[in-house]
Amino acid sequence: MELNEFNQNANRILETTGSIFVGEELLLRKLLAAALANGHVLFEDNPGLGKTLLAKVFAKATGCGWKRVQFTPDIMPVDILGNRIWRPQTSDFIFERGPIFTNILLADEINRSPPKTQSALLEAMEERQVTIEGTTYKLTDPYFVMATQNPIEQEGTFPLPEAQMDRFLLKLATGYVKSVDLESEILRRRIKWRSDDPVSSLPSAVTQEQFTEMQRTVENGIYVDETILTYISTVVRATRDHVAVEVGSSPRGALALLKVSRAHAAMMGRDFVTPDDVKLFAVDALSHRIILKMEYEIESNVRPEGVLAEIMSKVEVPKDFVRK
Repeated sequence: MELNEFNQNANRILETTGSIFVGEELLLRKLLAAALANGHVLFEDNPGLGKTLLAKVFAKATGCGWKRVQFTPDIMPVDILGNRIWRPQTSDFIFERGPIFTNILLADEINRSPPKTQSALLEAMEERQVTIEGTTYKLTDPYFVMATQNPIEQEGTFPLPEAQMDRFLLKLATGYVKSVDLESEILRRRIKWRSDDPVSSLPSAVTQEQFTEMQRTVENGIYVDETILTYISTVVRATRDHVAVEVGSSPRGALALLKVSRAHAAMMGRDFVTPDDVKLFAVDALSHRIILKMEYEIESNVRPEGVLAEIMSKVEVPKDFVRK
């Protein structure tokens, strides 16, 4: 796909999503970049801030099939993956596929289910496949998870295991709107809806085939200079050496930062990555992969986001990188 066409498609997706969701354009751009990088996104914020609405609208805008799972304390892995069911008519078992068999899975309030249920997504998120009773089922492309979770301090939540957090490409937050005008705009748009769910009447901005081709363009058509690779590696390694960090980012974090930087470069109409692409996503791609030392987290009130900001201010930015 030519970059001009890529840019037009990306702008249509952003406009379609923004026609329903009221919020910062940068948040929508980051979400789109993660999806184009074929990565999963975790939204963490307080209830009622539009996390679920954003995920539903974005899924529809990309033209992909999508399904929603409401995670609750009593939901079981088979409710997500599916199960083999006995059919008396044919005297055999038939596999009934669960909601995980889709292009975009909206995992709503994922941390309200116990770890056993949360872990049902691990293989699908990493391998794009599901294994049930020894049989492996491939998931269709594209496939990515958009999960929402409430802050872990709230009652009735289960913290996501570190292994699952590491599988999310980005961790984002919608946040409160920043002005009375935007707050009023939410109400104005709600008045125009014909129902509480505007997604059913929302047109798709691109087809599934176009979106898949956009992902292939990101993977195969964006150049990354060696100095940019060194810059990413230096940032990731610095997370492991910081005095307040118990466990730094894994190599998967470096890969995530590389992928989403390439996607953003394509969205900006470039066929090469710049240091600004890396800096834009460093906190979102790495903060949830860092475990702080207990004494710093409690006594000094240090946050992973602050650690990343400090690291980014100290790591030298490459100035002489090659453009394709």
